[in-house]
Amino acid sequence: MKLNLKKATLIKRYKRFLADVVLEDGTETTIHVANTGAMTGCAETGDTIWYSTSTNPKRKYPFSWELTQTKHGDLICVNTIRANQLVAEALKNKVIAELIDYQTIIPEKKYGDENSKIDFFLTDNFNKTNEKSIDAYVEVKSVTLLGNSTAIVTSHGNDDGYFPDAKTVRGQKHLRELMAMVEQGHRAILLFAILHSGINSVQAAAHIDPIYANLLNEAKAAGVEILVYKTKISSSEINLRPLHSA
Repeated sequence: MKLNLKKATLIKRYKRFLADVVLEDGTETTIHVANTGAMTGCAETGDTIWYSTSTNPKRKYPFSWELTQTKHGDLICVNTIRANQLVAEALKNKVIAELIDYQTIIPEKKYGDENSKIDFFLTDNFNKTNEKSIDAYVEVKSVTLLGNSTAIVTSHGNDDGYFPDAKTVRGQKHLRELMAMVEQGHRAILLFAILHSGINSVQAAAHIDPIYANLLNEAKAAGVEILVYKTKISSSEINLRPLHSA
């Protein structure tokens, strides 16, 4: 995914969807933040941030916060909308090895008993080794929290990533729905997309949401597949790739 971004310096994030920044010419302005999470470690005053510009004249805030460059040099994609876009691109380009045999990709399909939408419904599996095509339900979660089980690290060197970064009733519901799909004979996949260059592993943030952590363990035991993919990030491009590829 190609990006066309400009640089600014963060003053502060507030009201969840807004942040004040200083542009390169010294102008202070407010930009939109497409992230409902806590953004712990991703929004420190003085951080360099990268933003995109919308041409939509109806938008009150034409600038959107896309990346954070931390004081340690890590790049973080804080626009959570990008996670699904990156996975859609990766599915189309057959980057996700575990899902390359599916021919039809349907985003945002309604499903389940709890009025949910799955990020991607995959069907038409033409893998000749299978006698029967098994549909797949793929839920995507973006991971940006770098830390440990007791506190958020303040020094560089810990590459453990955690999800979620705030309690997530919605995420709990998604795990229940995925388990129900397995019980009905479908494949159910939870795909963690790492959007932080300093993170190289993912686990449940039991210290933040113990209910989610317990449900994740139940989901694994029930047959929900857990995939972890990382993003290669720069200020001009971001792409999904296998966790341990170069």
